Amino acid sequence: MAHEPLPTHEDTLLEGFLALDTPTGFRAELIEGEIVVSPPTDGDHEDYLSIIGSQVTRRSATDMLISGYKGLVLSHAEGQPPDHVIPDATIAPYALRLFRGADPWMPSDGVSMVVEVTSSRPRNDRVAKRHAYARAAIPLYLLVDRGKSVVTLFSEPKGDDYLTTRTAPFGDRLPLPAPFSFDLDTGEFL
Repeated sequence: MAHEPLPTHEDTLLEGFLALDTPTGFRAELIEGEIVVSPPTDGDHEDYLSIIGSQVTRRSATDMLISGYKGLVLSHAEGQPPDHVIPDATIAPYALRLFRGADPWMPSDGVSMVVEVTSSRPRNDRVAKRHAYARAAIPLYLLVDRGKSVVTLFSEPKGDDYLTTRTAPFGDRLPLPAPFSFDLDTGEFL
């Protein structure tokens, strides 16, 4: 008589995560084997995202689509279930129509940049999510760090981190490479 294999810790964790029923406005993510539940964001958080979104859609060299709170299934750390992360903004070329017909949790193939604005758990945005995005080979990660009043662009993912980092204090411009090819103006962040 054959027995079904027992579920692994990773299987149990992923199953429990996917079964979560979070209150309206809350986000649940699975990052490096830890379930993280975040409360709704404040108005300043949304304002930063609106400023970035407006510039990306008006100034990018390539037409872009932006999705807020789109779930991404990412490569994972050894011995962990796949990361399930919801960036504050996921940006992809319009021509790919990446979000049309996508499942609630989609792969990150074709994503040009993800954006995070720090809020209740800044360490997750500064470290854990940066590593998750790099492992998934997302080309660009833009972090708006409200606690430090800086914007950082991480590029050239390799392994579990990015090789290149460019930082600008709020009020300065931060160059975004192709397919964006414009300087992000952070003056309105002040």
